[in-house]
Amino acid sequence: MSDHAPDHSHIAGKAAAIRFENLDTDQIIPKQFLRGIDKAGLDKGILYDHRFDASGQPRPDFVLNRPEYAGTSILVSGANFGCGSSREHAVWGLQQFGIRAVLAPSYGEIFYSNAMNNRLLLIMLPREVIESLMNAVDADSANEIAIDIGTMHVKTPVGEFDFQLSDRHRHMFLEGLDMIGLSLRHKAEIERFADGYWSAYPWTQNVARRTRDRLGAT
Repeated sequence: MSDHAPDHSHIAGKAAAIRFENLDTDQIIPKQFLRGIDKAGLDKGILYDHRFDASGQPRPDFVLNRPEYAGTSILVSGANFGCGSSREHAVWGLQQFGIRAVLAPSYGEIFYSNAMNNRLLLIMLPREVIESLMNAVDADSANEIAIDIGTMHVKTPVGEFDFQLSDRHRHMFLEGLDMIGLSLRHKAEIERFADGYWSAYPWTQNVARRTRDRLGAT
């Protein structure tokens, strides 16, 4: 077992081009895969209608079904990636599928928040750069992308580029935290506030439970 802490500052790996504009969350993970009560098995639904035909057979020409793109961890796609309904399952499923980052010109606003808060890195680059990059990874599956989150710099087969992250998201990635983990950093302050609030307004504590108990007693 290594004595070194995990490196959260770098993401590198094989990339695949998903050549769709306005790829919405229902395409990323169709509604029939949202019936479970936990996150298990969401990877099976990722891009299902693009990966499989109407009879459930794999489409051999779709990029993620091609053997040379097995193990893809970075997607390069068109503008407005993740538009449509709020569906955090789309983020969880992509991560289960092995995707760690997406590069595109733009993203659906809610998807962007869901992804970054769960540590699925979304990078915005100019449309012309994305188009060149899609051509490069289509031409050679051995082409890889290397992302340095600390310096907000990405190395690609078509050049090196800077990208932007908010300070909050950058620190979340570097420290290996999702939104829950980030909130728990303030657990002591939250508990102090809660204790003070219940002391000042005790009649507001556990209102739902006390109401249910009272109604049940009658």
